[in-house]
Amino acid sequence: MTSPAPLMHAMQFDGVGQPLHMVSRALPEPGPGQIRVAVRACGVCRTDLHVVEGDLHGPLPIVPGHEIVGTVDALGLGVDGLALGQRVGVPWLGHACGYCRYCESGRENLCDAPLFTGFTRDGGYASHALADTRFCFPLPDRFDDLHAAPLLCAGLIGYRALRLAGDTPVLGLYGFGAAAHILAQVALWQGRRVFAFTRPGDRAAQDFARKLGCHWAGPADASPPEALDAAIIFAPAGKLVPQALKQVGKGGRVVCAGIHMSDIPAFPYADLWEERQILSVANLTRADGVEFLALAAKAGVHTHVEAMALAEANVALARLREGQVEGALVLVP
Repeated sequence: MTSPAPLMHAMQFDGVGQPLHMVSRALPEPGPGQIRVAVRACGVCRTDLHVVEGDLHGPLPIVPGHEIVGTVDALGLGVDGLALGQRVGVPWLGHACGYCRYCESGRENLCDAPLFTGFTRDGGYASHALADTRFCFPLPDRFDDLHAAPLLCAGLIGYRALRLAGDTPVLGLYGFGAAAHILAQVALWQGRRVFAFTRPGDRAAQDFARKLGCHWAGPADASPPEALDAAIIFAPAGKLVPQALKQVGKGGRVVCAGIHMSDIPAFPYADLWEERQILSVANLTRADGVEFLALAAKAGVHTHVEAMALAEANVALARLREGQVEGALVLVP
């Protein structure tokens, strides 16, 4: 009598308007250049919310989740540099072609034929996940599984946004959630003055920002005590772009850090004049990951997390939607 095939479990998304549901599948075998990861933790990101709400359109069904922390459970052919049992992180960018003009110029975040974890390939709302070995990161020992998970997207994409904001001493962060609470710590460690902008009336988020060391915190429609050199917008609200432009000084930058944002309303050219800029951030590169993870450890970043069971994925997404999260939520299989 043969033994039954080993199974994995996952929270699967079938379509807009349908809640995620638990499924059991045969445990997948990694292909050439792939590893199988036994998931220990997976952060809940706003991009996951955009996927299940239909703001982003990818293949279905899909297992969301792209802030994966786990251990190497199986190795595919041709894999070297990783060992069974080794702890790794799996980010949003899960594969790049390597030969388009963007990849060849060091801009794999703009690859013409990418794969994205939890969007165009199954992700980490699961007990196991497959990953391209080349797009996995060894994780600093300083971070345990729960606290490492938000670094894999909130931290990485936020760090890329911080780099695009430039070496500016006065920084505004619009939307004080998972990404902003990490980036605020990095920016403060770098010696910048940080101003936090939250939803109107969200005193808890403002108190959280001040507790982390931000120099000022207030509603998004308020003016800070001094002009900003740059602003990073994490909230997916296009109306914040004209508001942020009014707060940056001459030559200032407004960086839009989300993968999705509502339409930006019209605004006077005078608000853009004097060499102000609006930039967007797309994905990440592996170089971003290596650099940021080392920096986060050096800066002593502490992610504020709340663990939830994998089966509570729908509750976690609902809480994120309603803004009922301080820091980040992390699912544990």
